[in-house]
Amino acid sequence: MAESFLLGMNGKLYLGASDDALDSMSVVDHVRDVTITMDSGEADITTRGNSGWRATAATLRECSVEFEMLWKPGDAIFEAIKNAFLSAGTVELAALDQARDVTGAQGPKGNFAITSFSRSEPLEEAITVSVTAKLAKYNDWVEVGS
Repeated sequence: MAESFLLGMNGKLYLGASDDALDSMSVVDHVRDVTITMDSGEADITTRGNSGWRATAATLRECSVEFEMLWKPGDAIFEAIKNAFLSAGTVELAALDQARDVTGAQGPKGNFAITSFSRSEPLEEAITVSVTAKLAKYNDWVEVGS
């Protein structure tokens, strides 16, 4: 029986200007490991009628996208991310588990503030930058073909 799974190398990160449509966004092709973290705050809704069990309700959600990319001054995508960090601006990101033209591809899309832009200069490796982008405006949960 063949197992079905997706490989991380097939995921795609797209970048555009604020509120760009997915099909007009550019693929970030010099990115390495990408981590999408989605969390929710919690409200304690415990009552005496809950048989001694604590009850919790999800509240505000948050999303961050962390990735490492090659340090490439002059590259349009690198410059857009760097400038968003330096100006406290935002960029539109879509972090999909597959290419945007694959039916079933999905992931968060929105305007993200770049909150960390840290350069690493290892002796025997390429210079890279570790980027943390936090959701400033949620636009959509992309599901291609649905």
